[in-house]
Amino acid sequence: MSNGATQIVNRLARASRCSRLATPSAAKRYLSSAPQRQWSTPLAKTIADVINTAGPISIAAYMRQCLTSPEGGYYTSRGSTGVEVFGRRGDFVTSPEISQMFGELLGVWMVTEWMAQGRRSRGVQLIEVGPGRGTLMADMLRSVRNFKSFSSSIEAVYLVEASPTLRDIQKQMLCGDAPMEEIEVGYRSTSKHLGVPVVWTEHIRSLPQGDNDVPFIIAHEFFDALPIHAFQCVASPPSETIITPTGPTTLRQPLSSSPTQWRELVVSVNPASQMHAENRLEFRLSLAKTSTPASMVMPEMSERYKALKSTRGSTIEISPESQGYVQEFARRIGGHSNSKIPTTRKPAGAALILDYGPSHSIPVNSLRGIKDHKLVSPFTSPGQVDLSADVDFIALADSAISASPGVEVHGPTEQGSFLHSLGISERAAQLMKRAEDETKRKNIEAGWKRLVERGGGGMGRIYKAMAIIPEAGGMRRPVGFGGQVPA
Repeated sequence: MSNGATQIVNRLARASRCSRLATPSAAKRYLSSAPQRQWSTPLAKTIADVINTAGPISIAAYMRQCLTSPEGGYYTSRGSTGVEVFGRRGDFVTSPEISQMFGELLGVWMVTEWMAQGRRSRGVQLIEVGPGRGTLMADMLRSVRNFKSFSSSIEAVYLVEASPTLRDIQKQMLCGDAPMEEIEVGYRSTSKHLGVPVVWTEHIRSLPQGDNDVPFIIAHEFFDALPIHAFQCVASPPSETIITPTGPTTLRQPLSSSPTQWRELVVSVNPASQMHAENRLEFRLSLAKTSTPASMVMPEMSERYKALKSTRGSTIEISPESQGYVQEFARRIGGHSNSKIPTTRKPAGAALILDYGPSHSIPVNSLRGIKDHKLVSPFTSPGQVDLSADVDFIALADSAISASPGVEVHGPTEQGSFLHSLGISERAAQLMKRAEDETKRKNIEAGWKRLVERGGGGMGRIYKAMAIIPEAGGMRRPVGFGGQVPA
């Protein structure tokens, strides 16, 4: 190449389109003519960007972002802005916020189960997953403080909490001015009720698990907030396309010879052109156009789901995270189902689950939003609305039993029946007798009745209780599930 040609090429390189577009001034000159869509929340835009780039997402992914995203999730950000989540000034009221009796009686239940298991003198762990404001644990600790043999056996209180904001609220409720320090699994302070350590971690698997530990686990309105997948049974197509990590792939032969298959319900962006005064929702549910990894695996893991596969239009909801948590509960109580893992630990402890959902059927179309104590669409203002779905209690029971040979499951039973068996009416009578004035007496009465009543705004029928305890060959039932208080 001649010197002249070389100079021309060098000039072209310096003036190339790539180099000009790389400069800030040139980037500013490239503006899209498309109108900018206004989103209800910053998180809504983030979710929409993901969907527009990679395609529709599962309900589980949508719920996870809306509830726990560090960039505007409901539980991770609302408290930091001064907006309350729980209580009458929040979006919903839970049982512990209605009456102190709820937490007191759950504490009594733990004591009765400890008594039935031989009154271990040490190693008791009180574990709560999703502890909210800390109100339930505070009431439980005040209650068990009256049972000296049990309270002196408590090694520590463990709280599984992902929200830094809620962790700070819980610390103030349970520990007061005691200092908090960062430790390997999370954070630690000291209980103002019992003087034992209070430890926070983001997942229950991070908690210690020894041969002499006796875990008593409480999960109140925890599972309803865990992500779900939803599936619908449809006719199998003549050829099958599946979604893989590298994109859609068409199979030469269908995945199965079944005339029907499961398709996942996914979240997609609602086009701006389809939004109007009656429907301002930015997202919508639709049936996936092809099979997804989740639709090919999850509905095939249980005979309950397989039985519905022959019926077109059948819809089911599955929560893998819920099943994973309850399996962890079972293994901590009864040991591992894998015989290759050696252990000298004798099954001990218990888990008590209180939540809402059908007693025996598979939940369907239960995803809901809750805002200002009212039900709203789950696609309203992502990040500013609480999301929940019905709990599949039978799936939890099946998961617990399959995870450990050393446990058995009791329930579900209605919350009203459960609390009555623990003596809520007698406790209410005591508190009303001590009430200083008529207003307080009426508040106590209204509170305990709302917890147990089956109709109207009562929680007694909708909410259910389920217990996981050491396997006893059907020789005993825990209190609240047909059993009696140990002598």
